[in-house]
Amino acid sequence: MFNYLTRRVINAVLVLLGVNLLTFMLFFTLNTPDDMARLNLGGKRVSQESIEKWKAERGYDKPLYFAADRPGGEKLTETIFWERSVSLFALKFGRADSESAGDIGHEVASRMVVSLQMALPLFILQVIASTALAVLLVMFRRSRFDFWGVVACVLMLSISSLFYIIVGQFLFSRVLKLAPISGYAPGLDAVKFLVLPIGLSLLARLGGEARLYRAMFLEEMAKDYVRTARAKGLSEQLVLYRHVLRNALIPIVTSAGSYLPYVFLGSLVFESFFGLPGLGAYVIEAIGRQDFAVVRSMVFVGSLLYIATYVLIDVAYTWVDPRVRLA
Repeated sequence: MFNYLTRRVINAVLVLLGVNLLTFMLFFTLNTPDDMARLNLGGKRVSQESIEKWKAERGYDKPLYFAADRPGGEKLTETIFWERSVSLFALKFGRADSESAGDIGHEVASRMVVSLQMALPLFILQVIASTALAVLLVMFRRSRFDFWGVVACVLMLSISSLFYIIVGQFLFSRVLKLAPISGYAPGLDAVKFLVLPIGLSLLARLGGEARLYRAMFLEEMAKDYVRTARAKGLSEQLVLYRHVLRNALIPIVTSAGSYLPYVFLGSLVFESFFGLPGLGAYVIEAIGRQDFAVVRSMVFVGSLLYIATYVLIDVAYTWVDPRVRLA
């Protein structure tokens, strides 16, 4: 496993370098540092002196990739790419381009706490609820419960999450007044602001996940070892819980694990609609301001989380199924 993890770390560094370089090139193909300064300073009628001052404060007064007038290694290090992109590998995010945005590292740390408060309970509830519903549907397969359960799952996954948000806010906040329509408060007061978005997000994802898990369980139910277990006199419930569920854990781990990056990055849609100051809302705000520093940092963090997640999923395979070996 050590050799496998070493290779994955090397691959991760190469991927992150590629993502960083591509993001940097795409952004500066569309915007020059002067364009970014004009955008943040308030338009085209900005003096060149103000532009140069803005660029100097944020390090955009240096060459993009190569400083020909610098000695030795400074030809590479005294560049915008090195200071604003390569420095991300040391988790040095720097300052945002907008005047009021502040230090990116501080914002990421504080906003990630809010995203975790919503996404971590949602992740745990999602796995439990989806697996439980799928097990029930398989247990009562070819019955009315199974038929209408599948119909309900198809309906739930066919409806946009925006519909759940709009209807949920109207029903539970305006009509029943059970939860605030939006906003956030620190500490235990955060619970009343998080219950509604967690519940609606759970409902929006439940149909797709439960239907997927049901298909996995049904595939396992048709295999020879299940027929052998039945022939030995094991009850259907015992076969389902002891054998089928255990052997279907690998695709479940894959499906559930792919959601882990969102646990840290937050939900763009739900955080924006419910006024939660998480990372998802931070990204939306940065895109609206065309803040390259924040967008670049969040692309890097997202790539890092995705790579780490899939390494953890691979390692989890060896725990779920001892036959799996990482070579």
